[in-house]
Parts: sequence; structure tokens; C-alpha cells
Amino acid sequence: MENVSNVEKLESIKSLQSTIRKLENALSQMTQKGANTTLVKKRLKAVCIGLAMLEKSPHHYTQEDLAEARIVLTSLFPSIENIYLKSKAGSPQRTLLERRIKALELAVEAID
Repeated sequence: MENVSNVEKLESIKSLQSTIRKLENALSQMTQKGANTTLVKKRLKAVCIGLAMLEKSPHHYTQEDLAEARIVLTSLFPSIENIYLKSKAGSPQRTLLERRIKALELAVEAID
């Protein structure tokens, strides 16, 4: 991760913060509707852990938490990459997805 520029790292942090906000909104909406929130809670925790590791902030996560976060974050790649492949070149959505993929890669790398 030492080969990553400060700009890339900042973009990745912003991307993960955005992902956290989206997951929090999804969790809130799903809770109101009475839907099962287990998956969203797992993803939210994993992204929060990834962000903490990327920011190198002090944390209280156990090795088990880190291992689970790594698995959950890694499991997000296939669906995001699939959406990325369907997006139009040069579109804002594609740029967002590129940043999200890079952010998740860096988060997984930071957890290791």
C-alpha cells in the first residue's frame, strides 16, 4: 500500500465514507419496513473496519472481526465489477465504480 498516492488514498477514503452513508440509509429504510437487515449490517461493519484500517486510525477490532471484514469486502467485488462492465465508458457511474473498486482493494490490502 506504500505505492499508493495520497490522492488515490483520499479518493478511496471518500468513497468508503460514501459507501457507509449509503449503507446507513439502506439500513434505516429496511429497518422501517421490517426487512431482514443482517446482510446490510455485515457490510456496514466490514466497510467501517476497512475505512479504519485505511485511515490507520486506532481500532478495537479483533482478528476475527478483521478476517470477517476481509471476507465480506472481497465478496462485494463480483457484483460491483459486473455493474462496472455494464456501465458506459466515461460515465459518472463508471468513475464512481472505479473508485469504489479501488477503495475496496485498498481496504482489503490494509486489513492484511
